[in-house]
Amino acid sequence: MTVEEALQKLGSQSLPFLQLFRHGSMSVEIYQPLEVDRQQPHLQDEIYVIIRGTGMFQHGSDQYPFAPGDLIFVAAGVEHHFFNFTPDFSTWVIFYGAAGGEALE
Repeated sequence: MTVEEALQKLGSQSLPFLQLFRHGSMSVEIYQPLEVDRQQPHLQDEIYVIIRGTGMFQHGSDQYPFAPGDLIFVAAGVEHHFFNFTPDFSTWVIFYGAAGGEALE
């Protein structure tokens, strides 16, 4: 599925995210918040791959800028959100692993 196809499917609904694929514990979504990112910490580890747009990302107590092509990892249960993002912002979201996050070896 292309980015444009995913965004078109997303645009046909009222939620800012759409699950596109699932296999075992892994799922892939496209996410495009409008004005405010209202997400809460998730039960699984996740990876964001920024598709388009720029802005800032809050990860726990840290803040840093993001841009297209950036990859952001967030461990399960960590407070995080995007802010000050451009209107065209969208990202792939990949959730994986057990609830509570992967165990470190």
